Amino acid sequence: MRFDVLTLFPGLFQGFVTESLMAKAVQRNLIDIRLHDFRLWSQDKHHKVDDRPFGGGPGMVLMADPVVRCVEAIQQEAPPGELILLTPQGERFNQRIAESLVRSPRLVLLCGRYEGFDQRVLDLLRPRELSLGDFVLNGGEVAAMAIIEATARLIPGVLGDERSAVDDSFSSGNRGLEFPHYTRPRDYRGLTVPEILFSGDHGRIQSWREEQARQRTKQRRADLWSTGSDEPSSNPTSAESDGTADGE
Repeated sequence: MRFDVLTLFPGLFQGFVTESLMAKAVQRNLIDIRLHDFRLWSQDKHHKVDDRPFGGGPGMVLMADPVVRCVEAIQQEAPPGELILLTPQGERFNQRIAESLVRSPRLVLLCGRYEGFDQRVLDLLRPRELSLGDFVLNGGEVAAMAIIEATARLIPGVLGDERSAVDDSFSSGNRGLEFPHYTRPRDYRGLTVPEILFSGDHGRIQSWREEQARQRTKQRRADLWSTGSDEPSSNPTSAESDGTADGE
């Protein structure tokens, strides 16, 4: 799967693409992350990409021309990808969206800065607008990383055990929160691992984990629970990572 990230600060992604599972996925050609600097499409001799807003007000606005020209050029490199603009005003990103995005062979992510994009970027390109939550970051880069990671980890082979993604909180395989996990030592500062996990009875262990997940979801995220039901809601509208996008 290919990810094209359009940004003023491609250097912010250096650690992201060279560490941990993302680096391994890139090395194994499971994902392809390409970074593009808006400034390279500026026709100004100083590579200017922003200007003061018409009508006055604080901050600067990203100009339409370098952004539009950048997107048009990138979309010609391969079959066009799904164009996503990161903005606090967008649709709330969640696990369901990640599961739908992974079916696309290519995503093109627009990272804003300053007061955001000239409205004509949206009017001309008509991107899908996504947000991580109801707050504002300095730019869309962190949001782009979150979307790349949430999507890429669903690609077969990216995780060491593909069942991990199925059992994750909010996944289609687990509509509520995940059950608690334990590892060595068996006793740590007086807190012991539940005995059932040593029983060897995988059926009982699975039932225990399901019950723990149900209780945790009821206690921590009642919004995920259907009214009057013992099952998690099939449409958890608030089941998203907290965070947001482009620095408006």
